[in-house]
Amino acid sequence: MRAVSEPYADSLESIRIPHTWVEDALGYVTSIVVTSLGLYLIQSVGAVTGGTAGLSLLVSYWTGLPFEVLFVLVNLPFFGLALSKKGLGFTVRSLGCVIAVSAMTHGLGDLLPLEGLDTVYGVVAGNLLVGLGLLVIFRHGASMGGFNVLALVLQERLNLRAGYVQMGLDVAVVLLALAVVAPVTVLLSAVGAIVLNIILAFNHRPGRYLA
Repeated sequence: MRAVSEPYADSLESIRIPHTWVEDALGYVTSIVVTSLGLYLIQSVGAVTGGTAGLSLLVSYWTGLPFEVLFVLVNLPFFGLALSKKGLGFTVRSLGCVIAVSAMTHGLGDLLPLEGLDTVYGVVAGNLLVGLGLLVIFRHGASMGGFNVLALVLQERLNLRAGYVQMGLDVAVVLLALAVVAPVTVLLSAVGAIVLNIILAFNHRPGRYLA
């Protein structure tokens, strides 16, 4: 992987155009809507995905506890890392987005009832939507917590692509699903997690996005 030279990185920084608060707000809303829809599709077919969202789904299937509560609780320890490495603003924005996604995912059960959704479509489309939602929120100075925070910190500190870091962590979560979810569904979940992280690895990398 070719590293961005310091002079080139400095020149990119000099032409960087910051987002306005309106653009950031629209980005957060877009990410929340798209991510919650993706998670809802995945949940509707009984599959899992990577990250703390996948871990929350897995625990939800295992215990029967609601996903929207678990998603917030599982993410809480990671916000300590976010606070120390990314600052208060990033942490508050990310926590707000996680809470909003949890609430909206729960609400979609009434707004968009799904019966008989094809499993392959639910997994692939759901992970595509989650990947797009994460990509949007990364570019507006926030995250969906959990592994996203760790992946962003490692990308900034060690120049490791966030998508590849997240992919490794996601594989572990999907493998854990073998204890709860049918093997065929786990295999589809693994494919979906790869799709999600390919979106991040190809599109979220140092120097590619200037705003």
